[in-house]
Amino acid sequence: MTKNAKLAIRMDATGLSQAELARKINTLIEQLTGSPGCVTDRDIRRWLRGETRWPQDRIRLCAEQVLQASSEELGFIPRHKRGAAGAPPKDGSVIRRRFLTAAGGTAVAAVTTAGTRLGMSDASRFQSEYEHILEEDWRIGGMRTVENRAAELALRIQSALSMGTTSARVRKRLHCLAADASSSAAFAAIDAKSPRRARTHLERAVTFAGLSGDSETQYHVWNHLAMTACQREDFTEGAAAAGVMKASSIARRDPLHLSLAHMRNARALARMNQRSDTLRALSTSEKAYARAEGKPRPAWLAFYDQSEVDGLAASIWFQLGDYGRAEAFFHRTLAGIRPDLVRNRALYFSHLALAQAHQGELEMACATGVNAYELLPQGSGSKRTTDVLNKVRCALAASGTRAPEVTHWIERSQLWS
Repeated sequence: MTKNAKLAIRMDATGLSQAELARKINTLIEQLTGSPGCVTDRDIRRWLRGETRWPQDRIRLCAEQVLQASSEELGFIPRHKRGAAGAPPKDGSVIRRRFLTAAGGTAVAAVTTAGTRLGMSDASRFQSEYEHILEEDWRIGGMRTVENRAAELALRIQSALSMGTTSARVRKRLHCLAADASSSAAFAAIDAKSPRRARTHLERAVTFAGLSGDSETQYHVWNHLAMTACQREDFTEGAAAAGVMKASSIARRDPLHLSLAHMRNARALARMNQRSDTLRALSTSEKAYARAEGKPRPAWLAFYDQSEVDGLAASIWFQLGDYGRAEAFFHRTLAGIRPDLVRNRALYFSHLALAQAHQGELEMACATGVNAYELLPQGSGSKRTTDVLNKVRCALAASGTRAPEVTHWIERSQLWS
């Protein structure tokens, strides 16, 4: 019989099974401490039966984050014993601060103490850290360290909000930043070809974006939802997410946002083999981009310039089977891409190699593929790039060629997976 009805109700409301709740708590513990959690579904059953009334501090605090409720709201009952020196037990805010500080070291220095007034200077510090994460992602791609740093930043912002006081303006800005950081964690997971992890980060991002009430931030989340859906090969959902982007107020105000929304839609439609609708969406995207003015925009959107428009268009032409036109667009992309977007450059080189392989330009595809792989920094987590290179290898092998340079490349590239 369940004695902890509050916990059972909260789990039912969030749709989490016992095993899923344990997994999410363990993931959060690992993100904060660097060491995996050890909570099992058996532990959750003990909580539900009331056998464990007050779980260990770090486990309980992570359960609060996962279920978005305080320990008391989850039916946990504090221990009432006093410390050795007769002092009353520490309250949750003190334990939470100590846990977060021990978990993140100096990286958690921006977490506020209870009752502290947060201002725009605090938001600026979080913004600076967020932009460093963006730069690292652009350089090395979806490494787990990038994903974890972004996820941890979002949690620290959430902790600061829960423990401090703010003006409405600062609170909105911090919710925007928490959503953006969660979205960056999701994108690192997307680049690592881990759509399930990406979905988990985006669930948190949706909450933060909703709390912010900011159309631009909500658009950011839907952009990654569209990408995640397509990576799961749910192209109908990808097109629907792009539809939300198109209908957003920020897309109605800014042609650049509108352009990216139509581009996401075109990519989903291309995967559904809807050629005429794809070309219509692509044309609309390119025309909207041509109307965009060079005004300040969010840091995450800095990647979307003419070279990215060309690169995404190239991938659409490739999907439609026009490999020659795709190759031309990939060349345009690589001629104009910013030097700091190292991962994107490697990714587009790998796509160029695949387009060349599909046209029978086998030796050229080998040389381009080498360029793609050598551009990736050591330890890069961009599985999107290495997966495309695997497709290049399969295309070359399927050609049946015995050319020494091609067979050597096929053998060498097996080490790149």
